[in-house]
Amino acid sequence: MSDIPLIIFEDKCTACTKCIKVCPFGALTMEPREKYDLPASRFKKIAVVNEKCTACGACVQECPFEAMELREIKRTFKHNISDYKGVWIFAEQRGGHMEDVTYELLSKGRELADVRKVELSAVLLGSGVKEKASSLFAWGADNVYVVDDPMLEEYNTDLYTDVVSTLISKYKPEMMLAGATSIGRAFIPRVAVRVQTGLTADCTALEIDSVRQILLQTRPAFGGNIMATIECPDHRPQMATVRHKVLKKITPDESRTGKIIEEKMALKEPLSKIIEVLHEMGNQVNLAEADIIVSGGRGLGGPENFKMIEELAKAIGGAVGASRAAVDADWIPAYHQVGQTGKTVCPKLYIACGISGAIQHLAGMSSSDFIVAINKDPDAPIFNVADIGIVGDLTEIVPLITKALNDR
Repeated sequence: MSDIPLIIFEDKCTACTKCIKVCPFGALTMEPREKYDLPASRFKKIAVVNEKCTACGACVQECPFEAMELREIKRTFKHNISDYKGVWIFAEQRGGHMEDVTYELLSKGRELADVRKVELSAVLLGSGVKEKASSLFAWGADNVYVVDDPMLEEYNTDLYTDVVSTLISKYKPEMMLAGATSIGRAFIPRVAVRVQTGLTADCTALEIDSVRQILLQTRPAFGGNIMATIECPDHRPQMATVRHKVLKKITPDESRTGKIIEEKMALKEPLSKIIEVLHEMGNQVNLAEADIIVSGGRGLGGPENFKMIEELAKAIGGAVGASRAAVDADWIPAYHQVGQTGKTVCPKLYIACGISGAIQHLAGMSSSDFIVAINKDPDAPIFNVADIGIVGDLTEIVPLITKALNDR
């Protein structure tokens, strides 16, 4: 049986081409019927589907002759699911510094592992990182798998994929979680393909189904308008990348200990090589780690008014953020962007200046402890999530706030 889920009924297809026009993936073509030894018909051609089909169903809905149907394909996992046990998280470090998302993942991983009554393990890759492994026990890890090799000093997608895939194949965890960072987003999908399992990207919530004991992975869908819960019931490990700042960290227990498992691997020379590493943000405050963020949006009116935002941020000891509209207009670099397609942040104080409050932006900052919104539109959606709302001209209000702070 073909792995393509779309069935085309040869006796109903009239070669009207409507399906071809609506297919967004170019998965349909019109071919001569004799090419496929089909019975003669007054219609000389027939719609043919290829491997580009994603089973989106657009053609089925468009076909006026009911000549198409989607069928479910049950793909069996070649391994025994019961052999997979334990929760793993990828412990991301950069330059020997453990990224904060690692502690968030360990905190959630501990909760998931306790529900499943299994061990929680961390995977740590790098060069000279073995001494960092023991610090992960305080955050809930029972085991830390360490691959310490000079070839892993700088992140490399090929090498990270090879190493993590090999570890998964050897130890068989039932879950694998990583941060939805630039590193996690780059190599974790490759790992999922390599070990032949599914992956849910950019999750905002994780929990265990109490009946089936599988991982429920929740993430925004359709532009953030709904939250979709995704399952991977038939393959292992169940894999997800999780946004930074959406999971709460536990209080570390320095008395905890665990087991460090060193793995030695004969790493192959990667296809890609690192020539130079450039840190675009330089000495800027890391937006995802900031306790105070002052963000500007389209309401600023132009890039020159970001100077006001920067001055307020400096006066209050915060970082500068921005909405997607401001970034798309080239008013400010993309690494300042807050929202669904930017950074997810959870500061103690978030000040939104000239930001209307599109749902995509709210998805990235609505968990902030305290939100102040400044906007001249009293009906702006941002006021629905704000703790304090100021209606007025931000070009007058922001400088006054900055002056008051500096005078103090």
